[in-house]
Amino acid sequence: MSEVAKALLVDDRRENLLALEAILQGLPVRSVAVESGEAALKQLLVDDFAVILLDAQMPDMDGFETASHIKRRERTRHVPIIFLTAADRDAQLALRGYAVGAVDYLTKPFDPWVLRAKVSVFVELWTKTRQLSAQSEAVREREARWRVLSEAVDEATTLLRSDDPDGRARAVEVLEQARWGSPS
Repeated sequence: MSEVAKALLVDDRRENLLALEAILQGLPVRSVAVESGEAALKQLLVDDFAVILLDAQMPDMDGFETASHIKRRERTRHVPIIFLTAADRDAQLALRGYAVGAVDYLTKPFDPWVLRAKVSVFVELWTKTRQLSAQSEAVREREARWRVLSEAVDEATTLLRSDDPDGRARAVEVLEQARWGSPS
């Protein structure tokens, strides 16, 4: 699996987005930066993300409204959201962030190493979840193949035990079709 984890960075200030991109530099994650809640929701329609770093206070649609839209969508409800904000004066904002589904709430200025560590954890979880999904799919495919082969063996056995003079030839045909995956 070579899909790279992505982090969605959402902030209405370009300089904040550039700073976040710099902080995440060197991590096994590709940053996708957008400047509004609306742009974030559009981006979430086309890409899957390991984590979202979301500015709480933005014009038009703020981070809280954006997060509530994200958490309402089936496809995105499990994407972890870390709120970032300069407003540390109001503890109610942090509670509001957690109430709309944030996994964390950091006030600026924050320690960039702490943010890197948090993003790294979510990227690793995302990667392991993808690996588990791929392994589960491979197991399902093997089980389906096993069922096809088992059914073919059962059918061939029945043909071999029958009084049908063509039973042996038909049994061989059934087994060959099952072996090579061609339809009966």
